[in-house]
Amino acid sequence: MLSANFDFGLWMIARLLFLVTSVTALVMAAIAREDAYRAADKKTKSFWLIILGVVVAVNLFIPMLFLSIAGLIASIVFFVDVRPALQQVSGGGRRRGGSSSDGPYGPYNGGR
Repeated sequence: MLSANFDFGLWMIARLLFLVTSVTALVMAAIAREDAYRAADKKTKSFWLIILGVVVAVNLFIPMLFLSIAGLIASIVFFVDVRPALQQVSGGGRRRGGSSSDGPYGPYNGGR
């Protein structure tokens, strides 16, 4: 009895994690500009919105582990491949070694 409740609870936590991941990926895909997808040489924005929308629907309505894991893989691909490329093309990535006082032409020195 306790084992069955533990398994059910673990499955519900996994489903919630899959759902949050897919919804987050869908929102980030929707926020990005269409031309950034073309400039980053990734699939189109509508392609990613359809794929991630299907993933969200699967996670909400179809409690099948195989489909949920496939959707998680699609979300992870978006996070580790597409999103960094979109940020790099859009200029949204943080520069390495920069400071919060850096301006467009280098560090701000207060007019000295």
